[in-house]
Amino acid sequence: MNARGAARGLSLHAVVWLIAGFVVVPLLYAVVSGFKSTGELTTNPFGLPHHWKTGNYTGILGDGTFWRQIANSAGIAIGTAFCTVAVSAMAAFVLARYAFRGRELFYTLFTIGLMFPFTVAVLPLFLLLRAFGLLDNPLGVILPQAAFGLPMTIIILRGFFRTIPAEVEEAAVMDGCGKFRFFWKILLPMARPALGTVSVLAIVASWNNFFLPLLVFNDPKWQTIPVGVQQFQGQYSTDYALVLAYIVLAMVPALAFYAVAERQLIGGLTAGATKG
Repeated sequence: MNARGAARGLSLHAVVWLIAGFVVVPLLYAVVSGFKSTGELTTNPFGLPHHWKTGNYTGILGDGTFWRQIANSAGIAIGTAFCTVAVSAMAAFVLARYAFRGRELFYTLFTIGLMFPFTVAVLPLFLLLRAFGLLDNPLGVILPQAAFGLPMTIIILRGFFRTIPAEVEEAAVMDGCGKFRFFWKILLPMARPALGTVSVLAIVASWNNFFLPLLVFNDPKWQTIPVGVQQFQGQYSTDYALVLAYIVLAMVPALAFYAVAERQLIGGLTAGATKG
């Protein structure tokens, strides 16, 4: 039995290392290639650079356009996360803690939203944003992203809210705590792991969104980093090393954020299952 368990553990470790290799090796290749010239990248694609060309990275870091795109992506991501979590928390509270006719129907309607990708609503969404004057406006990206993020966020928060014992709410009511005060003062602090998790998911989804900012923003000053990568690649299509350096630097904020938020993300996803 011990031998079988050890063999199974080794197999799982081998699979983990294999998956990690598929992720880490291309990333390291891109980082090293960013220090080469395009000519050296062609003649020596897999070796270390003979002359480390730091100008690819320093040139991009000295470009104000790059930092503006980073700031745009960060601002839109934070705004999207705030709107998504604020609305979803209130909706999930009602769907989890109140019994009323049609509650499950409303919940089902939210879950059905998971089946409709953003691309299905491109044309009507564009016409709606134009009618409300939200083109070339950050709200034109934040509000649709928040709307499409509601289904998953409500599902996660509702499941977490339902794990909080009813006795907690009953004790709060007996102490003179109203429904909204219970939600604001007691429920939300208890739900910090779940709120942190859905915030991370909303920020990551917004940061990686390419199509919606491309659709909404015509003014270059509002471009986000995914759109900036595409524009930069088109502008320097023959300078492969410089393009790889730009891609690497564009990934750094997302990787840093995920490294910091990884424990919060995993802990929030498992907290609902471990609560009694």
